[in-house]
Parts: sequence; C-alpha cells; structure tokens
Amino acid sequence: MVKKISEAQLKANRRWKNKNRDKQRNYQYGSYARKFIREIANEKQLNELEILIKERKNLLK
Repeated sequence: MVKKISEAQLKANRRWKNKNRDKQRNYQYGSYARKFIREIANEKQLNELEILIKERKNLLK
C-alpha cells in the first residue's frame, strides 16, 4: 500500500528544505558518506578515509 502525502505536507516539506538548505545538504552528504563506507569502498579507500577522519578530528579540537 502506497501512502499518499497531502498537498499541505508537501508544501511544508518544500518550505523546510528552502529554509534549511545547509542542514539538508549536511544530511545528504552524511548519508552518501555512510553508503560509500558500508557498500562501495575497498580496503585502500577505507584506510585513506581513516587518515582523513583523524586529521579532521585534530582540526576540530
């Protein structure tokens, strides 16, 4: 069974996305990153990501 989304909800969703573009982009990038790590990356790429994450964490301290 496919649930239909009301026109009011669609409108509210569009308003939220327009007001929160940076937040939405951040969610999307995080989602892509998790998918890449779980399903696509090979061992070499995962090792490179580990290094990049450590460097980024040090910058944030």
